[in-house]
Amino acid sequence: MNLPADVLNIISVLETNGHEAYAVGGCVRDCILGKVPHDWDITTSALPEQVKALFKRTFDTGIEHGTVTVLMQGVGYEVTTYRVDGKYEDGRHPKEVTFTASLEEDLKRRDFTINAMAYNDTKGLVDLFGGKEDLDNGVIRAVGNPTERFTEDALRMLRALRFSAQLGFEIEPNTYEAIKTLAPTLERISAERIQVELVKLVTSDHPEKIRDVYETGLTRIFFPEFDEMMGCDQINKHHQYSVGEHTIISMGLVPADKVLRLAMLLHDVAKPACKTTDENGQNHFKLHPIQGAKMARNILRRLKFDNDTTDKVCNLVTNHDDRPPITERNVRRMIIRVGQENFMDLLAIKRADCLAQSMYKREEKLKYVDDLETAFNSIIAAGDCLRIKDLQINGKDLIDLGVPQGTRIGEILKTVFDEVVEDPQLNNREYLLKRAKELI
Repeated sequence: MNLPADVLNIISVLETNGHEAYAVGGCVRDCILGKVPHDWDITTSALPEQVKALFKRTFDTGIEHGTVTVLMQGVGYEVTTYRVDGKYEDGRHPKEVTFTASLEEDLKRRDFTINAMAYNDTKGLVDLFGGKEDLDNGVIRAVGNPTERFTEDALRMLRALRFSAQLGFEIEPNTYEAIKTLAPTLERISAERIQVELVKLVTSDHPEKIRDVYETGLTRIFFPEFDEMMGCDQINKHHQYSVGEHTIISMGLVPADKVLRLAMLLHDVAKPACKTTDENGQNHFKLHPIQGAKMARNILRRLKFDNDTTDKVCNLVTNHDDRPPITERNVRRMIIRVGQENFMDLLAIKRADCLAQSMYKREEKLKYVDDLETAFNSIIAAGDCLRIKDLQINGKDLIDLGVPQGTRIGEILKTVFDEVVEDPQLNNREYLLKRAKELI
């Protein structure tokens, strides 16, 4: 295993001064898998004060839990003292942390066997719980008793499913059963921490693992709307799956981008609420995109997503089912409504939505999306005016014409913009100034 020079240096300094030190956790796992680790964590028998004394540049990251960040070449490396966690009283944090001289005691408190391995060039791989074998077999297994591990930190249940999605691994049966039993305890975990794991899961190579989050009962705690989707059938010629299964399939048909995957996860979230059944037993879901955007916004806010992500996802949910006749005027209006920068994302959403439906009129639906893309590209290539700021006149021009500063300027610009959207050739400065005078 090839450790970076800075990591080797930190370990060497600690060992030279009579301490044990190892690279530990996810970085070891990733190296074994042939991946480049994002972070390198080091565990040591040295106390935090001893670590700080041995390195020129350090700062306290979580010194009460034994963690000191050592700066090397401007890069921070977390160095944490071997520790034993005290009793977890809130399902999130240990009441106290006790430092120990035992690497085994430190490793046994970690979440999964694949994250409980340590390595240095002196001792080689230290694997006390079969992590390497589990990596080879594609298994996520809790260290020791899974009930104890999940009772210590309930987020570990969602982390297990996230690792399963990222690595394409199966969860060991006892670990899986413990998740199902303890799922209600996830309610103790903050929305921010849940959000991080959810995003990593849905942007993984296996977003379909969200099905396991549902089947273990975890979605019922932080995303009950998904449970409604899983239980909502779609007896309709356009569909062959429940709303939930259609959603799961569609997620895997868009690129692993946060906004796209979240939009697919939420695009039909309102269907259970909007469902009606006609006299022939066929289901209909009128206005579900509009209601869905409202529900999606509430869900994303509940999970503490940032405003930019929330706005982009809700925009796509609102427009995902929009199918106006393809004319240049209609497509220009659609681009303005969706945003030029979001239009290719909308096309990706539409294609995935179609491919996750039944075969009924599939070719016709896909051709519509292709034609929509062709029209979009033509409009962009022509340089059509799609924003008020792209008009050949602006507010200053109107002031020069005698329009007083205030709302009337915006009203006039909006009026001429609407006319230019109808006929792009009208975006001519001479014409627009003449037209503006008529509107004063």
